[in-house]
Amino acid sequence: MCRPCATRIGWRRIPSPTRSGCYAAGQTKGCHTRKGALVTAYNIQVRLLIFSDIHSDLKALQRIMETEADYYFAAGDLVNWSRNIDAAGKILQQRGKQVYVIPGNHESPEQIEQLCGQYGLHNFHGGQVEIDGYHVVGVGCSNPTPFGTPGEYSEEEIARRTSAFNGLKPLIAIFHCPPYMTRLDRIANLRHAGSTAVRDFLLREKPRYFFCGHIHEAAGVAEQLGETSAMNVGKKGYLLVPEVPGSSLPMAP
Repeated sequence: MCRPCATRIGWRRIPSPTRSGCYAAGQTKGCHTRKGALVTAYNIQVRLLIFSDIHSDLKALQRIMETEADYYFAAGDLVNWSRNIDAAGKILQQRGKQVYVIPGNHESPEQIEQLCGQYGLHNFHGGQVEIDGYHVVGVGCSNPTPFGTPGEYSEEEIARRTSAFNGLKPLIAIFHCPPYMTRLDRIANLRHAGSTAVRDFLLREKPRYFFCGHIHEAAGVAEQLGETSAMNVGKKGYLLVPEVPGSSLPMAP
């Protein structure tokens, strides 16, 4: 429901950061527009902006920080090979304690811990926070890659870390790595490169929402995985307004 115009809407991608308005109602200004991200607005309470794989694109990161939200979740790979992470930290600092960060495979957990301490951000690797009736949890790093990047875990280690969240409901899970054998982990040659441990976690725990990154070819792809609305958010990000816990409307395709 859009509070100002009392219009019940689904998701939609805002076509231009210069346009504003309630697109469901056909208005031209006001209401629930968000810049440059996807919008889910069934019952507006809080807004979570989740993004990933910036890879030192500081202009893209600045656009994310200029998008209004209540919480910002950086789901890994702010930079390339751990280089120049301070530049990203200075931009994230604009939103300060609203920002939650997990490492991708291009940063080590120790580097993210240092970044968050220096710039006043939340280190969310292995963390959880309660937001609007949901448990929101985060796990960074990826399963092994051919490249030997700084933030890689074995599948056993990913399974161990995700098991810390067993039994939490309702749940929003934000991981860097996508689940194996889904649309979210499909690479250019149509092979799959996701994590079996992440897949097992989703099948077992059935979070209401799941967000990831890591596989660039799948950025922006959404998939319904049983009871879980899942998305590979990519650098454009996804602006989520969580449904009232217990509802079952699907997320954007």
